[in-house]
Amino acid sequence: MHISSGRWLYGMFLALLTAVLWGVLPIQLKQVLRAMDPVTVTWFRLLVAGSILFAYLAASRRLPRFRPLGKKGKWLLALAIAGLSSNYVLYLAGLTLLSPGTTQLVIQVAPILLLVGSLLVFRERFSLGQGLGLAVLLLGFGLFFNQRLTELLTSLSDYTTGVLTVLLAAFVWAFYGLAQKQLLTVWNSLQVMMVIYLACALLLTPWASPLQALALSPSQGWLLFACCLNTLVAYGAFAEALAHWEASRVSATLAITPLITFVSVALAASWWPGYVQPEQINWLAYSGAVLVVLGSALIALGPSLMVGLRARRARMQGLAKPLS
Repeated sequence: MHISSGRWLYGMFLALLTAVLWGVLPIQLKQVLRAMDPVTVTWFRLLVAGSILFAYLAASRRLPRFRPLGKKGKWLLALAIAGLSSNYVLYLAGLTLLSPGTTQLVIQVAPILLLVGSLLVFRERFSLGQGLGLAVLLLGFGLFFNQRLTELLTSLSDYTTGVLTVLLAAFVWAFYGLAQKQLLTVWNSLQVMMVIYLACALLLTPWASPLQALALSPSQGWLLFACCLNTLVAYGAFAEALAHWEASRVSATLAITPLITFVSVALAASWWPGYVQPEQINWLAYSGAVLVVLGSALIALGPSLMVGLRARRARMQGLAKPLS
């Protein structure tokens, strides 16, 4: 079993860095998608990130070997490749129809679906605290969509299509997450991501149009490069954060990602009003976004909270025991 290093302050910094990078990513992608299609943007991101990882692992002589995978491992690898490539493309397809903040909030469903999958596949427990977090999260989504709830439930508009597309992206990501969890028993995280990134890029090659990059403006070109680096650096910071801090606390910290997106959109819209549009939601929707974040954090911290409550109850019972 992995034990964190105890450098919790460093782990918290890395988790916050990951949240910031993931928070600004949809704003960057939204600008790039004005000149490129989702498949081509995904192809560039995966190819650049995978190539950098390949160079690093080759230089350090840590390239993965495929023989230890076995037949089952190869099927899991295929599932992870299909899941991640589909997730990236579907997320961007949804982003073309939605605002960055809405897209980032809806994709919060992905860890919840991974949790449900873990309950079914790995027989993990679902605590009372996680149940409370799920209720808060669902309430938050209801409040967030208060202005367009009727549209979501009664018509197939562009907005509804975008939400459904991002939900599908979250669904396929859960399959990727379950497969990757098993692959980590054979390879380390960098080896897994290198193989998956390059395999996904190869899978998408027939549908990618790299020459679209020539149509990018200088600012869009830099934003595309920033998206590629974001894919690499954010994941690296996330993996390193897990080495120094408990996974539940890292996940709870990452739950603030949608709020970072909303703040970033507001700032970008005030600084560059010609490029970034502000979120068109009311105060009730903002309250819902906060509840979604709170619910996500409770789900991540649920098991730890229950363990802490049991330990505290045991201590109290020990103090209350009469002396003989």
